[in-house]
Amino acid sequence: MLYFSRWKTVLIWLAVVAGILFAMPNLLTQSQRDSLPGFLPDRPMTLGLDLQGGSYVLLEVDRASLVNDRLQSLRDDVQLSLRNANVGFANLAERDGGVVFTLRDPTQGAAARTALQNLTSPVSTSLLAGGAVTETELAEPEPGNFRLTLTEAGINYRLSTAVAQSIEVVRRRVDELGTTEPVIQRQGLDRIMVQVPGLQDPARLKALLNQTARLTFRLVDVNNSPEAVKAGQQPVPAGSELLETNDTPPVPVLVQRQVMISGENLTDAQAGFDQQNNQPVVNIRFDARGAQRFGEVTQQNVGRPFAIVLDDKVLSAPNIREPILGGQAQISGNFTVQSANDLSVLLRAGALPATLDIIEERTVGPGLGADSISAGQNAGIIGGVFVIAFMFIAYGFLGIIANIALLVNVIILVALLSVLGSTLTLPGIAGIVLTMGMAVDSNVLIYERLLEERRNGRSVVQSIDAGFHKALGTIMDANVTTLIAAVILFFLGSGPVRGFAVTLALGIFTTIFTALTLTRWMVAFWVKKRRPKEVPKGWVSFVPHGTNIRFMAIRKWAFAITIGLSIASIGSLFVGGLNFGIDFTGGTVLEVKSKAPQADVAKIREDLSPIIEGDVQVQEFGSTQDVLIRYAVQEQDLQAPQTSVNAVRASLQNDYTFERVEVVGPTVSGELAWAAIFGVGASLLAIAAYVWVRFEWQFAIGALLATAHDVAMTMGFLVVSQLEFNLTSIAALLTIVGYSLNDTVVVFDRIRENLRKYKKMPISEIIDRSLNETLSRTMLTAVTLVLALVALYGFGGDVIRVFVAPMLAGVLVGVYSSIFIAAPVLIYFKLRPETIRGGDPKDAMEADKKARIGNTPRAGQA
Repeated sequence: MLYFSRWKTVLIWLAVVAGILFAMPNLLTQSQRDSLPGFLPDRPMTLGLDLQGGSYVLLEVDRASLVNDRLQSLRDDVQLSLRNANVGFANLAERDGGVVFTLRDPTQGAAARTALQNLTSPVSTSLLAGGAVTETELAEPEPGNFRLTLTEAGINYRLSTAVAQSIEVVRRRVDELGTTEPVIQRQGLDRIMVQVPGLQDPARLKALLNQTARLTFRLVDVNNSPEAVKAGQQPVPAGSELLETNDTPPVPVLVQRQVMISGENLTDAQAGFDQQNNQPVVNIRFDARGAQRFGEVTQQNVGRPFAIVLDDKVLSAPNIREPILGGQAQISGNFTVQSANDLSVLLRAGALPATLDIIEERTVGPGLGADSISAGQNAGIIGGVFVIAFMFIAYGFLGIIANIALLVNVIILVALLSVLGSTLTLPGIAGIVLTMGMAVDSNVLIYERLLEERRNGRSVVQSIDAGFHKALGTIMDANVTTLIAAVILFFLGSGPVRGFAVTLALGIFTTIFTALTLTRWMVAFWVKKRRPKEVPKGWVSFVPHGTNIRFMAIRKWAFAITIGLSIASIGSLFVGGLNFGIDFTGGTVLEVKSKAPQADVAKIREDLSPIIEGDVQVQEFGSTQDVLIRYAVQEQDLQAPQTSVNAVRASLQNDYTFERVEVVGPTVSGELAWAAIFGVGASLLAIAAYVWVRFEWQFAIGALLATAHDVAMTMGFLVVSQLEFNLTSIAALLTIVGYSLNDTVVVFDRIRENLRKYKKMPISEIIDRSLNETLSRTMLTAVTLVLALVALYGFGGDVIRVFVAPMLAGVLVGVYSSIFIAAPVLIYFKLRPETIRGGDPKDAMEADKKARIGNTPRAGQA
């Protein structure tokens, strides 16, 4: 284990040098990165929205509006097809989600079916896959009465197509904002995720994304009174439609349904100013076909008003004074400079094929992002100092080697995040600090084993070699269990939770490399150069050698206490209940900062009471200038998403800046809740399955019960503390699952080893021996993790504190469960030494011999 060939040494240090080079751009400014030679890496980590500010928006195609548009189109297609086939019909209408009509002559049924055959034929869904879907079904409930309905498969096909088309339109709109590296991805059948880092004006982004931007030019119906139609004094004339202007108050306008020219014929749109009155306008230019059509319409209708309609709102309806033949026109309509610019952006990007609703929004202001970076950096530095000092005190010179490996571990981890283009979030910083704590665990396992082998009489070189060799399996088992939790967290999580999972998973791989390769090389190099006579030791022994605590003697009391506390924790979920965040309840959270020296909480409540239905929570958050506003899902938002947020913005924007906005609709919150439950359950089962394969079924049951206990107790802590339970809390729970299993697997590994050694020893004594032998490692690892987490809790900021607090409780509970739950279960399920195979025969013979003559070594010895 201590021999390294020259090529292995070269590869190890090449990996270290590469890590330094790829991590270095994160310490440089943008100008310094630009000046680097072309052969050097210059790509830093991508910062998440919570670190640099920006907006995350989840859009969903409005299914109802898409179906309604499709029915209108189907109605027009039916009308055209029947007329072309000379089939007489009457009562053509949209009714109950379908299109119905009656034949004037029932004997023309066959002709009608033939005429409509093209509407009911299967439509190819993919050129490559060769699939087809039937969009429309034709039925004849009674002779002469026909009904066409949209199929579920057809609607889903249209939804999928609308999303594919909308992604390109959304991308063009976002690119017009001039932002860098926006992320626009499809999610599921009918959703689009838009993430725009560094955006200074999230309200403008939402305004651009929330408009369909379907531009049409239609003639105004001058033969009927729009006021009379609006008042209900006369019906809407056939072929016309009642719309309203954008004025305040809106003015009704009757326009013809027939679209003369559509926005599809536009080639350009630019904001400008009217030469006569200097008001902001939008200048548009048509393609050849549009220019020809626009010239024909204006030539034939001189003197008539011509309505310019955007998303069923009349922007303006000027009279056609003369034919416009040049293919250029001007749109006016009480624009501001900003609104004229935004309209030109929308028109250049094109119209969305369907209405997109914002069902989830998370916005962080750049100032809050900068504060988060500072808090995360401080927490990481302080946590690192705590861990490094602790390792030096505990292991002396070996601690210095472990600290060098830890520093390289963090460097390589940052390099991997930079190379892979992973997004670093605030929970991701927590993942780095947690990786520091868990990386130390691997060195602790090696060093404790090394010292143990030396106490058993082996030489220095033999002890070091055996320490690395015997710790290898334990390190791999412990890290694989954490990796399982990280993988499940990645696939079931979203946003920042995924960032934490990626960081944790990469940290596991870098930890294995630095602990089992780099640390081993440095120790081997030291041994070769210095020829030590003794293994270095630290200044403080946290668990004295020879400790012999009879843990199993009090297992019944421990079980009774455990059962009582677990029942109380589970019961508290029904009595007190968790303080669910909006991730699971839906609703809105806004963090605002007063422009004055102190926020007026009472006035905010007063201003928002007529706007928001139900209870509005308004409380100071951090400084006296910061206020947190929370309210439940609003009825007005169900009808028109973002209505309440826009109203709150309008009410407070003069006196407050919006630092953070989170809006989660009821649909998304329900999905997140089920995903969280499934994630925790799946991780428990997956890890239990791994333990079963690596050990015996009794070990798997013990691991499962211990981990379930840790989850239950942590949930009880969250109930008592009333900390907000949100997506990051799920990440914390799954991290606790990984850590608890890490600790339990280390104990199980030693129990299995001792079961192979001491075939005749009672199982309770074997467990006590194993627990005492691993107690030093358990305590050292727990202390390093607690030090890292305390740094995060104290210096990581308010947002990350909610994430770290349950993890702190979980670490302490995890130590307890590994000793008093997981291990005693092996007794209750009657695990026997003879069921364990393998091990070193010489060790087993020697141990049995000692046991028979009554000279069994004290706990803490091998």
